[in-house]
Amino acid sequence: MGSEARSKVCAEEFEDMLPKMAEKLGGEGLIKELCNGFNLLMDEEKGVITFESLKCKSLLLGLQDLRDDELMSMLEEGDCDGDGALNQMEFCVLMFRLSPELMMESEGLLHQALQQEIESNFDFFQAK
Repeated sequence: MGSEARSKVCAEEFEDMLPKMAEKLGGEGLIKELCNGFNLLMDEEKGVITFESLKCKSLLLGLQDLRDDELMSMLEEGDCDGDGALNQMEFCVLMFRLSPELMMESEGLLHQALQQEIESNFDFFQAK
């Protein structure tokens, strides 16, 4: 199996699991589990997931066959601040981005919250 196919299989397995975890654990429980995953992968001295920590701990994820450039691509995908590592927030955001179902659900929740805020502000100004 080629590396692209391996990455796709891993992503598909992950996408199938994360929504189920969210349903079972609820929002707070899911975030707690993502944080546990981050803690598992992070470099304990630096407090972030580095290339080195990801490479060393990739065996735990079943990713021992991924090449260095593939591991680096995973880091770059989630590295929002450009420091070459993933902090806890970047890791959690990346995990959500890898799950289209959760992204759509999150987008729906955001839309509902914005709608409620707009209606609340409209009611406030109408009362004056």
